[in-house]
Amino acid sequence: MSSTQSIQEKLVVAISSRALFNLDESHAVFETEGVEAYCRYQVEREEIPLEPGVAFSLVKKLLALNGREPANPRVEVILLSRNNADTGLRIFNSIKHHGLNISQAAFTRGASTHPYISAFGAQLFLSAEPDDVRKALEAGFAAATILSSAAVPVADANPAQLRIAFDGDAVLFSDESERIYKRDGLDAFQSNETLTAKQPLPGGPFKNFLAMLHRIQLDYPADTSPIRTALITARGAPAHERVIRTLRAWNIRIDEALFLGGKDKGEFLKAFGADIFFDDQQKHCESARQHVATGHVPHGVANEG
Repeated sequence: MSSTQSIQEKLVVAISSRALFNLDESHAVFETEGVEAYCRYQVEREEIPLEPGVAFSLVKKLLALNGREPANPRVEVILLSRNNADTGLRIFNSIKHHGLNISQAAFTRGASTHPYISAFGAQLFLSAEPDDVRKALEAGFAAATILSSAAVPVADANPAQLRIAFDGDAVLFSDESERIYKRDGLDAFQSNETLTAKQPLPGGPFKNFLAMLHRIQLDYPADTSPIRTALITARGAPAHERVIRTLRAWNIRIDEALFLGGKDKGEFLKAFGADIFFDDQQKHCESARQHVATGHVPHGVANEG
């Protein structure tokens, strides 16, 4: 198998150090005392392991997928960090301490990390830096800003299964329908979705990531798959039909679909047991982060202006 084939067949996830580990304390040093103080702080503590961050559980479960077929690893996690190599030693030491199989990294010494997403062949980028995330989305990659959360992870309820939930418009699908809703209101939106019910929606920034998850799912019987996906959308009837037909046209299986008709999403995400949820709207992210790890996708009409 060539290296190109290997990258294409793997799910490659690029993640920032602040999404993987809890760097709040050291980041506060950077904010209040500057770069030199931050560097001293990290070097002095490089043998002290960092605590898990918001996306740690997600990464651990992603890497655990490789344990099912060690000879054919399906997932690769790449570290992209604005640290320099010197301060990055604490991060690599923490990766080793926690037993994470992450060996590839880019340390950019304060520069944006997004140019390396393509170089590593990543399909998903998770970061605590909103500017890097926006640039990644503009370049055509699935990307989300990891939000801080005090919620106790619900993922422990499903220790052997990775559960990922997505919003629909502007995440899995384009934002063309959401633009109609924003401009003309709910009645116009529902009328348009009824008229175009049999026309598949164009793909959004997370379509290819969902497709890659689906390809891995196909290796397992549905009832024993190590991955479970959910669409959790504010849409309700009659706007549900176009979504269902779109996924059918893409030939992508999604395990659970919740059409909430505008209800708050947080409790439903808790019930699903999501390891992470992706949404383009801040209000939904605020609800979600009370219960599960959440990634804000700053894409589409809800994030303009």
